[in-house]
Amino acid sequence: MAVASGRVTPAVFHHLQVPVQVLLYAGLFILAEHLVAWGHLPLPANLVGMVLMLALIVCRIVPLKWVRAGSRWLLAEMLLFFVPAVVAVVNYAQLLMVDGWRIMLVIGLSTLMVLGATAWVVDKVYRYELRRLNHD
Repeated sequence: MAVASGRVTPAVFHHLQVPVQVLLYAGLFILAEHLVAWGHLPLPANLVGMVLMLALIVCRIVPLKWVRAGSRWLLAEMLLFFVPAVVAVVNYAQLLMVDGWRIMLVIGLSTLMVLGATAWVVDKVYRYELRRLNHD
């Protein structure tokens, strides 16, 4: 009996891992919403929640492996979250015909800016890590 229950527990844990992690993200978002409202912060709750999650991971309060499966699932299903945006685009075809090039220009430039900023931050962190490893 002990052997059978030992095999069931990891299987049950494996199947509940992603939902529990997604619930952790949702709970962190709700906490961030309350913090933004309580502290009158001029920041969106999702940004505050990401900073909180980063702080929890960096301080090793929440190990990275505890949130890895949930984040991978959310990234894999990201297209599902963009379906309402695609439907909205179809509803505003006239707007796209008139101002579509401006919208595409803004999307293109903002994408390049985000990619550039991300590359710059990754480069700085990489160089910092190299200096830290070489110093030790």
